[in-house]
Amino acid sequence: MSLTALFSPGDYAAIGYSMAGIAVLQRLIERPNSVRPSVSEIMAHYRRDWMREFVTRQPRIFDATIVGGLREGITFLASTCLFALGGGLALLADTTPLQGLALSFELHPDPLLLLKAKVAFVLLFVVSGFLKFVWSHRLFGYCSVLMASVPNDPHHPHAFERAARAAEVNVTAARNYNRGLRAVYYALGAMGWLLGPVGLFVTMTATFATVARREFASQSRRAIVARLAEPDLAKPD
Repeated sequence: MSLTALFSPGDYAAIGYSMAGIAVLQRLIERPNSVRPSVSEIMAHYRRDWMREFVTRQPRIFDATIVGGLREGITFLASTCLFALGGGLALLADTTPLQGLALSFELHPDPLLLLKAKVAFVLLFVVSGFLKFVWSHRLFGYCSVLMASVPNDPHHPHAFERAARAAEVNVTAARNYNRGLRAVYYALGAMGWLLGPVGLFVTMTATFATVARREFASQSRRAIVARLAEPDLAKPD
């Protein structure tokens, strides 16, 4: 029997719901100049402000330390994705632990091929997160080089121009980091498919709600959103 024949209509509906929800949420989070911007978009303004302040700050060791700390955090998450990927590949080779778990919870055991497809679905998000983290780490490296190229003299004709370029690379690096982090959230939500299509609906809905709340209705957002009222942020960049 082919893999597609093993999928029930509920499985297809749950997968379609998950992918559509991911696409819509990413669009909402990364939409610039929206009426209610996400935390990610608000922080992009702060990152551009950071690079403007960087031009006049002496010494600049503080800024280098921040970039180094960001790269360390990304390295930790990328390593975590590798561990998760290794564990997932081990499950693809031997699904006996999952079959035993299904029996212990008195769940109907899935055919072996369908069970592997569910594990592979989770791993797709893990791999996506890993690739985003690696690219984000590299972009922050590019940002460090661009920051080092900014002249120490704020009156230099290229000082603020180069700082602006560093800011855009910084924003792009952060965007990829956030995408990688959301991919980790989605991988956790995708594990609900192991409980069946209803489980996937429930866990992905909970994941979407968590991500949306943190981006649009969290306490941290309320703490920083007042910054948008300032004239330099009220206008598009």
